[in-house]
Amino acid sequence: MKKLLVIFAALVCGAVAMAQNVGYRSVGVEEFAAIIADTSVVRLDVRTAKEYGEGHIAGAVNIDVLQQTFAAEVEQKLSTKKTVALYCRSGRRSKTAASILAPMGYQVVELSSGYAGWTAAGKKVTKQQQL
Repeated sequence: MKKLLVIFAALVCGAVAMAQNVGYRSVGVEEFAAIIADTSVVRLDVRTAKEYGEGHIAGAVNIDVLQQTFAAEVEQKLSTKKTVALYCRSGRRSKTAASILAPMGYQVVELSSGYAGWTAAGKKVTKQQQL
């Protein structure tokens, strides 16, 4: 039984490793800041509206990845012709969002450490509500 568990764990870890970063780039705070300095890059906050309202990267559009309408809303609001730089609180939801958007034809860059990493690095944020 123990041997079976070890084999199962190895298979799961291998599958997760293969699934990571497929079709998108995961970058640190400084590289993310350099990427979003280009005004043609779309900034996408995939956290909840409440989290977004508490503070976000200036100019970010908010579409909650946990909503069933996430993909449809992205298709409606964002062009596949522009790079999408996305983030969440810690980097977990943004990886989920990136793995949804990349196969849809979006060029995606995600902030690996999320909003928490951004603020810890002393980067600017805003609390202005989304229009």
